[in-house]
Amino acid sequence: MSARVCVERIGHEAQPVIVIDDFVPDPAALRATAEALTYQPMGRHYPGLRAEVARADLAAFLLPVIDLITATFELAQPPAVISAGYSIVTTPPEALTPIQRIPHIDGLERERIALLHFLGREDQGGTAFYRHRSTGFETIDAARHPAYDAALHRDVAQHGLPEAGYIGGDTAIYECIARYPARPNRALIYRSHALHCADLPPGLDLTPDPRRARLTVNTFLMGSAAQ
Repeated sequence: MSARVCVERIGHEAQPVIVIDDFVPDPAALRATAEALTYQPMGRHYPGLRAEVARADLAAFLLPVIDLITATFELAQPPAVISAGYSIVTTPPEALTPIQRIPHIDGLERERIALLHFLGREDQGGTAFYRHRSTGFETIDAARHPAYDAALHRDVAQHGLPEAGYIGGDTAIYECIARYPARPNRALIYRSHALHCADLPPGLDLTPDPRRARLTVNTFLMGSAAQ
C-alpha cells in the first residue's frame, strides 16, 4: 500500500496543510503498541491522556515525509522532533475549562510543525481550523499574540464565555475555515501556530481505554527558517 499525498492551502492566509492517506504501511502494529501502554495526563490544556511513542517507531514513519515537510513549510533543514505521544481525548464536555472550549495553538513559532496521525475510526472525529473573527488571524505568532489576547478578552466581554463543550464549527468569535474528517491511517501536517481544534462528534465515547478510544499520534517538530 502506498501513501496518497495532497498539499492544500486553507483560509485567507493560505497556510499549507499536508494530508496523507495510508500514511504508514502497518497501522495495526502501531495501534497494538499503543494499546499496551500506560497513559497519563499531559499538562493543563490537553483534555486527555498521553503515552510516549518509541523513538524507533517515530523514525520509521517520519523518514518518508521529512523532505516533504522541509520543502512545504520552507524550512532551512529537516526539523527535529520535540515530542511525540499517543493521545486520547477523555474529558467530558461539561468538564472543559474555558480555554479548552475554543481553538488553540501549540506554539508561537512559524517553524514549529504538528503531525497528527489518526489511528481510530472515521466516526471518532477529525480536526478543524479556524479564523478569529475580530482580528482576522488564522495563525498566532509572537508578534500577533498581544493583539489576539486583548481582542479575545473583548470578545468574551461582549459575547460571554463559550458554552461548555468542544467547539464544533462557527461561533460568534471564531469562523471555521477548514475541516478534515478522521480516517484510519490518515495524517495531517500543519504549522502549530494555526488556530485549530479537534472536531469531535456529539456523544463521542470518551473512554480512556486505548482499545476503544479516539487514538491519535501527536508529533511536534521544530525547524529553522530558510534564509
